[in-house]
Amino acid sequence: MPYWDGYGMGVWGLTMMTVSMVLFWALVIVAIVALVRYLQRTGRVERGTVTSEELLAERFARGEIDEEEYRRRLTALDERRRRT
Repeated sequence: MPYWDGYGMGVWGLTMMTVSMVLFWALVIVAIVALVRYLQRTGRVERGTVTSEELLAERFARGEIDEEEYRRRLTALDERRRRT
């Protein structure tokens, strides 16, 4: 029985094993969360690259606004561009 003679891991060995396992699982969880967030973002268009006309057309295509509202807002966007 070698542990009775003081050749075991001891308190520091058990402590280091516990800390390393906690760090390992924390790293695994952080990696999974980062992967899920990355996969959720892929396929989406970043806000800075979408023109206002494209956004308006998407809202019209989804049925959020009707044709009259679409044309009115498109005209307002054109007038705004001409002024600037």
